[in-house]
Amino acid sequence: MKVLVTRLDSFGDVLLAGPAVRAVAARADHVTMLCGSRGAPAARLLPGVDEVLVWEAPWGGFAPPDVSREDIDALVNRIDADAALVLTSFHQSPLPTALVLRLAGVRYIAADSVDYPGSLLDLRHRRAPHAHEAEAALDLAEAAGFPRPDDGRLRVHPPPSAAALTGPGPYVVLHPGASVPARAWSPERAAEAVRELAAAGHRVLVTGGPGERDLTAHVAGRHGTDLGGRTDAPGLAGVLAGARAVVTGNTAPAHLAAAVGTPVVSLFAPVVPAERWRPYGVPYVLLGDQDAPCAGSRARDCPVPEHPCLDTVTATDVAAAVEKLMAVEHPMGET
Repeated sequence: MKVLVTRLDSFGDVLLAGPAVRAVAARADHVTMLCGSRGAPAARLLPGVDEVLVWEAPWGGFAPPDVSREDIDALVNRIDADAALVLTSFHQSPLPTALVLRLAGVRYIAADSVDYPGSLLDLRHRRAPHAHEAEAALDLAEAAGFPRPDDGRLRVHPPPSAAALTGPGPYVVLHPGASVPARAWSPERAAEAVRELAAAGHRVLVTGGPGERDLTAHVAGRHGTDLGGRTDAPGLAGVLAGARAVVTGNTAPAHLAAAVGTPVVSLFAPVVPAERWRPYGVPYVLLGDQDAPCAGSRARDCPVPEHPCLDTVTATDVAAAVEKLMAVEHPMGET
C-alpha cells in the first residue's frame, strides 16, 4: 500500500508530524511526504519517509502563490498513492488538499475536520480539544488504521557529528531568531542572556539561518560563538544533539531539539497555545506570559507595544531555567 502524508506548513510543523509518519510507515509499503519548500528539509530528516514531494499550496504559508490550474494539474499527475493522511493545525481546513488528492485518484483520505467534507474525506476525524499537534496527528493516524508502533516522541535520522563546529567540551545553544517576529525574544535580551550564561561558566553557541547572520553576530558578541548561517538542517540537528540545553522561541529549533532529545528553555509567545506547540517529549521550561493580551491571536507581528509577553523575561530567568534543566535528571518527556 502506498500512503501519502501531507503537512504543507513549516519545518517545525513537519517535525511534529514525524511520529504519525512512523505509524504510517509501520503498515505501508511506501510513504510519500507532501510538503512545502520550508518543510521539505525536515521531511528529509524523518524516519519512515521514502519520498518527498515539494509543492507550494495557495492556501498555506506566509506568502502563498496564486492559484494556478497548470500547477495543480502538475501536482495531480505526480501523486501516486492509495491512501492519504492530511495533517493540519487545529485552525486549518484539510479540504482544499483533500480535493487535490481526490483529483489525483487517492481512494482513501483521512483528516481532522470541523467542516462538512462531502465526498472529500473517507474519515472525518475530530481531534481532542486540547491535544498537542504531535498527539493530534498520532490520533488521526490511529483512527485511520495506523496505530503507534513506538513511544510516539519526535525523532530524526541520526545527525552527523558537529564537533568541527562546536569544539570540545559541554555547551548551551541559544537560537534567537523565529519564523515570525511575534515569537522572537528581542536581540538585546538574547545578547544579555549570552553574557549571563557565559558568566555562569557556560560555553554558548548562537545558531541561526543564512539570513540571520547579523542577528547571531550581535547576540553572540564577545561572549558567545557565532554559528549563524553555518549549518544546514542535518548540521543544526547535530549541534543541538550535543547541547546540554537549547534556548529558543516557539520555532523550528525547539522541535528539532526535542527530536534529538535535548532539553529546551522555551521562550513561548502565546499567540498560539503552548499546550499545542510546546516542546514535545523532552524536559522543558516554559517562559513568557501566557496570559498576555496577544494570547490566541495567531499574530505574526506583536500587536501589543513593547512585546510584553517575552520581553518581560530576563536573562537571569533564562540562566536559571538552564540551570534547572541541567541540575535535575529528568526522565524523557517529563516537564
